[in-house]
Amino acid sequence: MNTDLGKIVTAVMIDENETDYFVQPARNGQTYRLPKDEAPQVLHIGGQVQGFVYENDHHQLQMTCDHIPTVQIDHYDFGTVVNVRRDLGVFVDIGLPNKDVVVSLDDLPTLKHLWPQPGDRLLIALTVDKHDRIWGKLADEAIFQAIARRPQAKMKNWNVKGTVYRLKMAGSYVLTDDYCLGFIHPSERDQEPRLGSKVSARVIGLSSHGVLNLSLKPRSYEAIGEDAQQILMILKHDPNHELALTDKSDPETIKTILGISKGQFKRAIGHLMKAGLVRQTDGVTKLISDDNGTQDLNK
Repeated sequence: MNTDLGKIVTAVMIDENETDYFVQPARNGQTYRLPKDEAPQVLHIGGQVQGFVYENDHHQLQMTCDHIPTVQIDHYDFGTVVNVRRDLGVFVDIGLPNKDVVVSLDDLPTLKHLWPQPGDRLLIALTVDKHDRIWGKLADEAIFQAIARRPQAKMKNWNVKGTVYRLKMAGSYVLTDDYCLGFIHPSERDQEPRLGSKVSARVIGLSSHGVLNLSLKPRSYEAIGEDAQQILMILKHDPNHELALTDKSDPETIKTILGISKGQFKRAIGHLMKAGLVRQTDGVTKLISDDNGTQDLNK
């Protein structure tokens, strides 16, 4: 087994041709092709050089000095998915000029529609099998725990973005862009996100384990139509959080105040009441609560 693969090694130049140097580490006698345009300086026989060793797409053993990836043996970083082969796995770009690494289908979700797609990101390290093939290895839970920071309680109701790193029956696990761990329960999503996909979520709570509880569903006011949002904004900006209209109001009065028909007004009020945001009483529509914590204390 070639123990140099996927690592940075020091080697000695033993030969050259017009385009490449040929270098050899002292410890195993393997010879690696080093393109001259990637060498840090002009090399002569016996000169030392340090670089990253891998097998390129042409099955040639190669060293690079210009394109040393941050993903290595036991070194984790994000790579970008560039291709998918259903019979093999997904190909991930880690920054090498002529080599993408494969994350095996054995490490991917059973349901192939949940596999990463081009543009998605995976946190991986490298591993080498007994046939000297380099593979991408997904980070496990311990790695994510090690790199995560503890979220703050003030993050509740924040909008966050993150990358889905694990799929389980219990829900979807996310690493946010600022390196907090998050969890999306199946009830807080309309469909299950892919492994490696980018999600935009809102924080709905904080678990005792320091994990953000996230939702992919819109806030109530975001899920309603423009007419309902207009009414909601009027209620929020009124000192008493009231609007002197109800579904019993005169159509002309509604048209004058809001610029919409009575039918539109009734549909909008219906959405707001169903969302638990308003109530009607004594000839007015009154704000009960919203997703930012505003509450009617006189209800």
